[in-house]
Parts: sequence; C-alpha cells; structure tokens
Amino acid sequence: MLPDDPLETLMAGYQQGDGARTHALIERLSPPLYRFFLAQVRSRRHADDLLQETWLRIHQARHTYRPGQPLLPWVYAIARHIRIDHYRRSLRSEAREVQVEAFPDPPSPEPRAAGPDLAAVLAELPESQREVLVMLKVSGMTLEEVARATASSVGSVKQKAHRAYLKLRGVLKGDGA
Repeated sequence: MLPDDPLETLMAGYQQGDGARTHALIERLSPPLYRFFLAQVRSRRHADDLLQETWLRIHQARHTYRPGQPLLPWVYAIARHIRIDHYRRSLRSEAREVQVEAFPDPPSPEPRAAGPDLAAVLAELPESQREVLVMLKVSGMTLEEVARATASSVGSVKQKAHRAYLKLRGVLKGDGA
C-alpha cells in the first residue's frame, strides 16, 4: 500500500523511477510544504510558485538524497533555500519597480468565526521564529529534523520556538510583547 509507506521508502522509489511511489510522495509532501510557504509569504500565488519550484529542485537533486536518512530535513532544507531565494529576488525587483497608479482598496472580507487570524498572528513573529514554528507545529517535524533543515543546533531550534511561543502568547493576550 503506497499511501502508508514511509516517506523514505517513497523517496527511494522516486529515485528508482517508480511512478506510483513518486505520485504518492508528491501527494503526501505537497500539503505540508504548501502550508510552510503560505505561512512565510502569505500569498497563495507565491506559495503555489514556491511549491512548484521546490518540486523542480527536488527532482533535479533527487540523486543527492541518501536512502536510509530522514527525508523531511532534506526536503525542508531545499524548501527553505527556495524561500530565501524568492525573498532575495523580490527585494531586487522591488528596488527596480516604480508604482504607476494605486490599486483600489479591496472589498472588506466577510466576517469570519471569532478568533485571531493565524496569518496575522504569525506575521508578528521574526522570520526565523515563524519558520521554526511552522516546521514544528504545522509540518509536524521533530526538533532534530528542524535543526537539520535550518542548519542549526537543536538548542537553537528550542530557543527560537520558546521565543516564538512567548511572543505569540503576548500577541494573543493583546499586549504585543
């Protein structure tokens, strides 16, 4: 049964050209990767582009994955570099762009269920803390996997997560600390 295979087994099948395992791998990893990007860029269009670019880069680098090693840190390291490259490109293009005319204000959104907007709350966090929090809580990665994906120590990941929790607690209480 392919959907229940471990990710590492699916990746090994992908490396060997197994179409069914490749499809299963993409189906399993795309939703958490998309949520990772959406939490970082807060634009569905950019998140879609980043997800597609990540799969292209995974395809190009699939031979570098070592079977038997955890897959998520390898995948999220690639995704993280894609996001950083996107950020750098956007800074360069913003420096060259000149606004010709202002866009009209978007219509106000319909009232939603009570509770804070997750994107707005996450936007209050520094980028490194938001990245760690999304990997831990949205993608369900372990501390060790996040440390590998971000090229940092487990202690650094714990510290960023702790600081993110404190900041979120302050934002949710309303004092913004």
